[in-house]
Amino acid sequence: MLRIHFTSDDLARTRFAEEPDPMWEVNISLHRLQRRDASVLFGPWRRRVAPRLPAGLRLLTALSPARGYTCDFLTPRTGAGLRAQTTALRAVPRARLRAELETFGRCNPGLRLPAWTADLAAGSATVLGRIADTTHAYFDAVLRPHWGAVHGAVRRDVALRTRSLAHGGWAAVFATLHPSARWDYPVLALDFPVDQDLHLEGRGLLLQPSFFCRYRPTALFDPALEPVLVYPIEHSPGWERPAATAARPALGALLGHARALLLEAAADGTFTTAELARLTGLTPSNASRHLTALRAASLVSSHRHRNTTLHGATALGVSLLEGRQPLLPA
Repeated sequence: MLRIHFTSDDLARTRFAEEPDPMWEVNISLHRLQRRDASVLFGPWRRRVAPRLPAGLRLLTALSPARGYTCDFLTPRTGAGLRAQTTALRAVPRARLRAELETFGRCNPGLRLPAWTADLAAGSATVLGRIADTTHAYFDAVLRPHWGAVHGAVRRDVALRTRSLAHGGWAAVFATLHPSARWDYPVLALDFPVDQDLHLEGRGLLLQPSFFCRYRPTALFDPALEPVLVYPIEHSPGWERPAATAARPALGALLGHARALLLEAAADGTFTTAELARLTGLTPSNASRHLTALRAASLVSSHRHRNTTLHGATALGVSLLEGRQPLLPA
């Protein structure tokens, strides 16, 4: 069980990461590849990416095994994308490398580290560079072709949970993070592989949605690092198909790029104008104007819910996205 201890200051500083974290997705997707579990959801993806796995992947899987402790330095928090994260990775201090490799040995007694990790523990810039280069090769070959789907799913999750926060407060958010979640102020308890307490001590908590996280939330091992809780999200069927990752070019030519993006986002659920604007990168005023046009074309429907308006794609809009002829009444 993981017990996260909050103060009132921590609740004020708790926030969502609005985008997927590349390094977390790299490491957790490696777990999915190694464990070969969740076949219905990830099996088609594994089959698609298997021929593209880069050489030297052992550099990553040795430090990020399918089960057990993964070295914290593999998931640096910079908030500026993969390139900034691997730059931080190349500069991890020797003392931290040595300490985390020692932790790896204690927490994973059945696993033996390769001989090259002795150089890593000594702070080898060459080994760190190889790890960073392999991370980029893996991301480009395995994750980048699906990053649109990953990004869209994470943004949708944040939009829905932001709405839940507005209506029910943090209690409503925490209660739905995971089936095991139990919120009894000041402690959030969740199912976890080990028994661990995390005292936030005024630092707040970053809630990081993860596309490849599957069974339970995860967190960093070192309590001195920035507190983050990585939690699993829902997926749309067929997400691994390339056509599901972005607005179709032909549809963009027909409707315009902004309206095609809005229609695709609205096909994944019902969202407010502000949420759709955030999902598509439009300003709220532009999103509202384009939604009016889509509604006039019967591609989007809108309805009031409490004090806001929710928009969703109609059957005609979904048919247009899927490139099929809609069913017409007899």
